[in-house]
Amino acid sequence: MRFLLITVLLSPLLLLQGRWTRARTPRLPEADGAREGTAGNGPLLRLLILGDSAAAGVGAVDQRDALAGQLVAQLADRYTVRWKLSAATGNKTSTVLAGLPTAGLETFDIAVVSLGVNDVTGGISLNTFEQQQQTLLRELQQRFGIRHTVLSALPPMHLFPALPQPLRWVLGQRAKQFSEVLRRLSQQIERCSLCDVDTSGDRSMMAADGFHPGPPVYARWAAQIVGIIVRRYSEEACQTSSPAA
Repeated sequence: MRFLLITVLLSPLLLLQGRWTRARTPRLPEADGAREGTAGNGPLLRLLILGDSAAAGVGAVDQRDALAGQLVAQLADRYTVRWKLSAATGNKTSTVLAGLPTAGLETFDIAVVSLGVNDVTGGISLNTFEQQQQTLLRELQQRFGIRHTVLSALPPMHLFPALPQPLRWVLGQRAKQFSEVLRRLSQQIERCSLCDVDTSGDRSMMAADGFHPGPPVYARWAAQIVGIIVRRYSEEACQTSSPAA
C-alpha cells in the first residue's frame, strides 16, 4: 500500500522521467548471427529460448556473445544441442503468448524464458503478470512438449545507471515484485526453475546504454542456466537408472 501511494504521488514526475529516459537512451540493435542451429556432441538436447531484448542479445554484437550463443557453447561440451531463439526487443509476456500459435509445432526439451522488464515498464498488474506466466508455462509444456522451463528473474533495475531517480527506485521495486512472482511459480509448478543472476550493479558488465546486459552478464547468466539444466538431467538419469523397490 505504501509503495502504491508513493507511486501515485510521484506519477507526474515518473511520466516525465520515463519520456526523458526513452529520448536520451541509445537504442541498441539485437545481436547479429544465427538464431537456430545444431552444435556439440552427446545426447540430444532440444533448446528453445524465448523472450525480450535480453534474450535477443541486445548489448552484444553477435549471438555468440549473447545468451543463446553462450548457452549453446557451454552445453555443447555435454550434449548435441539443437536450438532455436525466438525473441525480440519490446516483447512482453502477452506478446510471446500471442506469437506461440505461429511458432511452429516443433518439440523441445528445455525452454529458457527471459520476460518481465517490458511488463514492468508497461504497467501491468502483478495478478495479470502471474496469470500470463502460468498460461505460458502451460502452453510450453502442452504445445512444445517442454520437459523443463527455466525462468529468469528480472534484472536489478534499481541499479540501472540509465534510469534517473526516483524512476529507478520505483521500477526497481516493481521488478523485485515481479521476480517474486516468478520465484513463487517456479516453486509451485512442476518442471520449472528460476535463474537469478547477481551482477551486483557492476557498470562494466552492462551494455553501453546502461540498461541491457553486456557479454560478461550473458556469460554468467548462461552458466547459471547450464548448471540448472545439467542438474536436472543428472537427476532424471539417476531416477531412470535406480532399481525398482
